[in-house]
Amino acid sequence: MNDDRPLITTPITADLVRGAVELERTERGVLPHRLPAAARARGADGQVLLAEVQPSGVRLAFRTRATAVELDALPTRRAYRGAPPRPGGVYDLLVDGGLAARGSIGGGNVLTVDMTTGTTDLEPGPVGTLRFGDLPAGVKDIELWLPFNEITELVALRTDAPVEPTPDRGRRVWMHHGSSISHGSDAASPTTTWPALAAARGGVELVNLGFGGGALLDPFTARTMRDLPADLISVKMGINLVNTDAMRLRAFTPAVHGFLDTIRDGHPTTPLLVVSPILCPIHEDTPGPSAFDEAAFAAGKLLMRATGDPAERAAGKLTLEVIREELARIVEERAAGDPYLHHLDGRLLYGSDDIAELPLPDELHPDAAAHRRMGERFADLVLTGDGPFAAPGGRWSR
Repeated sequence: MNDDRPLITTPITADLVRGAVELERTERGVLPHRLPAAARARGADGQVLLAEVQPSGVRLAFRTRATAVELDALPTRRAYRGAPPRPGGVYDLLVDGGLAARGSIGGGNVLTVDMTTGTTDLEPGPVGTLRFGDLPAGVKDIELWLPFNEITELVALRTDAPVEPTPDRGRRVWMHHGSSISHGSDAASPTTTWPALAAARGGVELVNLGFGGGALLDPFTARTMRDLPADLISVKMGINLVNTDAMRLRAFTPAVHGFLDTIRDGHPTTPLLVVSPILCPIHEDTPGPSAFDEAAFAAGKLLMRATGDPAERAAGKLTLEVIREELARIVEERAAGDPYLHHLDGRLLYGSDDIAELPLPDELHPDAAAHRRMGERFADLVLTGDGPFAAPGGRWSR
């Protein structure tokens, strides 16, 4: 292999990026967003604004004969005051659909969060470079998946042969919305979040609108999903509504209907799946809000705990059991007039049989092994076989 050829710089444009909703031009390059500017201006709080700009599911995709690929990028990674430094975000390089290499970029900005006060401090850092060499000769399709858990400003793409956008493979586009579990939580890398694993196993193109802490039935998210093209749509809701204690049952039911109504305004016949929460013992019967276990944090361990009172369920406070029951009822009611609407109990992805073998490390988020199990199960239950998304359909059903 010859990695000594001169490198060609290719502008990073929308036709080379998949999984992003919008690219923001910056002084250095481009910043991928997973919510458009109009949605970001419609009341999104700091948590959502931080989550949507972390490029879960976003990847550069191009066809080339190059045997060397370089990317300049400026990461912004989080740190927690008093906790050990977090490892750098992982980039996955796929060649013709198979994982060829992984890497991380040094430098970058560091956003330090003080868990006791909620304040943040940003320390600027330099642009870094990631290089992949000795790639196979000949024409190939390359996908470079960006870290799901750190902001990534794309500065420059260089290769030792010209690149062109990957041709449309005719695969259906699956748009998914969910919480930090869908965003990636404790997955090992961007292609091993459960939605990415499911998409690969099911042969679909992923648009991941999973936002850590941000699956709150926000109207701006529903409008974004309404306006984006998609062949398959899923919405996984519940855990953030409990752990933020954002609403009661009285508000939850019409909010679900409104969210689904808005999606249906743009996608009246697109297969639409409502997924209820996976098992999370601390919130099955106990309402939120969730809180950090300060004693565990002082001992160097990040754990969450439920602070609500189970007796408050009678007053309309939400628990995961309440949400599952209500989502099943809502979907059954709506499906009588909507044959393209489906429901999946999240415990089929991760349930009581899994908790002993693959416990939630912080009592809230699945680990890398659980992500893999969830991705495989979702693909098998939903995207293949007799699943609701398995039957072929036209592109961009609306």
